[in-house]
Amino acid sequence: MRDAYQEQMAALNSVLGQMVDEVGREMELATRALLETNLELAEQVISDHDAVVKRSVEAEDLAFQMMALQAPVAGDLRSIVSGFQLVSEIDRMGALALHVAKIARRRHPAKVLPDEVAGYFEEMGRLAVELAGNARRILESQDYEDALTLMEDDDAMDDLHRHLFTVMMDREWEHGVAAAVDVTLLGRYYERYADHAVLIARRVVFQATGKTPEQLLEAS
Repeated sequence: MRDAYQEQMAALNSVLGQMVDEVGREMELATRALLETNLELAEQVISDHDAVVKRSVEAEDLAFQMMALQAPVAGDLRSIVSGFQLVSEIDRMGALALHVAKIARRRHPAKVLPDEVAGYFEEMGRLAVELAGNARRILESQDYEDALTLMEDDDAMDDLHRHLFTVMMDREWEHGVAAAVDVTLLGRYYERYADHAVLIARRVVFQATGKTPEQLLEAS
């Protein structure tokens, strides 16, 4: 019975890892579509998103099977419940990348980003993909100390997001309301993408230790 549980848990973690890879790739392509005014890449992200949805269903099915067949308690139950939560976080990351691609498609052939903010989004896209890669790493390692470090990695994303508002509120902003709305939405999408990567780290900490990050820090 224990061997069966371990095999199913490994299968669930494998699917979760594949999902993180896919949403990282989605955001990478969506950012390129945005920066390069590339309709083909935007369409690719939109069409490929079905694969993330299928992985999500697969992961949830695995978790439900473990709940039904293994009657888990204590640490095992914690791991399975965390698995459900991780599916939700990764799924939302994919949805946010999809939103970026849809804005790029909707505005095509026009350029979405004014030159003043394009560099911000290039860096935000790089950080988002890096955070997804780090999330994949800690899902594989289940290293709670590494996960605690990842939770601080979105500070740079938050800083960029704040700077965007400084640019848009400047008197010299001359790109109109529509561009300001797009930039505001896009900035929010990248910020939330990073937030969900951080929440993955929180889930891993709890999954590995049974404690929240705050409880661990208080005990140290």
